[in-house]
Amino acid sequence: MTTYYNINPKFYVSVDCIIFGFDKGELKLLLLKRNFEPAMGEWSLMGGFVQEEESIDDAAKRVLSELTGLNDVYMQQVGAFGRIDRDPGERVISVAYYALINVNEYDRELVQQHNAHWIKIDQLPELIFDHPEMIAKARELMKHQASDHPIGFNLLPELFTLTQLQNLYEAIYGEPIDKRNFRKRVATMDFIEKTEHIDKTGSKRGAFLYKFNDKAYLKDPKFKL
Repeated sequence: MTTYYNINPKFYVSVDCIIFGFDKGELKLLLLKRNFEPAMGEWSLMGGFVQEEESIDDAAKRVLSELTGLNDVYMQQVGAFGRIDRDPGERVISVAYYALINVNEYDRELVQQHNAHWIKIDQLPELIFDHPEMIAKARELMKHQASDHPIGFNLLPELFTLTQLQNLYEAIYGEPIDKRNFRKRVATMDFIEKTEHIDKTGSKRGAFLYKFNDKAYLKDPKFKL
């Protein structure tokens, strides 16, 4: 082993996962009620330390899988957070990631074991360390990326109504969207396909269900919602 850097200080490197879900028309975050120190009993994001033989991307994927049981989930790096006093335990530099998951697909037993809970995005409790800053930056990044990339479909079931789709993007942007203009834009996108299935949970007449065709999107990847 080389000793090039022995004169320099060593720090811990961690990852924190900002896990978004969409349920009943509302954007939610999966948060931990911590049952370990530091900050036992307080609310936080799910995190963990990067191991010696692990990249930060792989560490984030591992942490997410340990909490939800999910793999191959949409994830994006938010940024590094390295304020000197950000963690009372040690000097820790954390790299934050946000993930988008379908709330119908995660492992509920694992989530319960970690004492994690879905919390509405507009009703978040007080969080430890710099986790509120991480969440704020993740929301801005997601809002920007969702405007011209079809990442929002990761939050929806395979089949969805246009009302569900509009509610999702209103939740992401944090503001109402004109229904008529929204549906006009959707109509121009061949990769948002109308199916023969009808959802009658909201009314007797029902609403047609749609699906996202990723193969069609890749042929003409133009997206704007």
